[in-house]
Amino acid sequence: MAFFLCFLFFLLSSATACDRCVHQTKVAYFSKASALSSGACGYGSVAVEMSGGHLAAGVSHLYKDGAGCGACFQMRCKDKTLCSTKGTKIILTDLNKDNKTGFVLSSRAFMAMANKGKGQDVLKLGLVDVEYKRVPCEYKNKNLAVRVEESSKKPNYLAIKVLYQGGQTEIVAMDVAQVGSSNWGFMSRSSGAIWDTSRVPNGALQFRFVVTAGYDGKWIWAQNVLPGDWKPGVAYDSGIQITDIAQEGCSKCDDGTWK
Repeated sequence: MAFFLCFLFFLLSSATACDRCVHQTKVAYFSKASALSSGACGYGSVAVEMSGGHLAAGVSHLYKDGAGCGACFQMRCKDKTLCSTKGTKIILTDLNKDNKTGFVLSSRAFMAMANKGKGQDVLKLGLVDVEYKRVPCEYKNKNLAVRVEESSKKPNYLAIKVLYQGGQTEIVAMDVAQVGSSNWGFMSRSSGAIWDTSRVPNGALQFRFVVTAGYDGKWIWAQNVLPGDWKPGVAYDSGIQITDIAQEGCSKCDDGTWK
């Protein structure tokens, strides 16, 4: 982990660091949002609630082997006759395996880039050039939550899905321990937003996360998250929210003209 943090700092210090790097790519769309909500991140129906149906599949360097799941982006198409200057906010819920486009959006998100009354005209294009930037995720009145997956079974296996992660960070490591104990055990990323372990502590459980933040990374602790009688299929409030902003190296930062 120390190597990871040092390497990340090196990358950022070798270029102009900013929290609103502007990138360009092409995007297409899926006609059914269910194809994205049931995607590689594993959010299921919660994905629509998290984003109002503005879902996206991102290519591998955005998906980041699952670490990019839940990342929020502001995106606008470059056809000024059809599209608004503000664009729309999307959330990454799936892996886009077609490198011809950086993202594949839900049709709702695709049309949301349009000027008023032009949604169908944009949809007819099928493929558009866009600018996009990473932005903080915001969930009003919601803390970060962990959902115990149905495959979990005491005392041999625990899988949790991380939901409603705010800020502009990625979880790169996670540990679990019994509440009140300092005997932490590591969890592994099973897939997408799901982490698991076959060494499940007894009793109520606490978690700690390593997230990308600022120029390197930081620990975040969530105490008393799962009760001793935790149950599969139930989402539990962590009592915390991640609001940190991570920097990235880029040559083009948002200059404030994108409102």
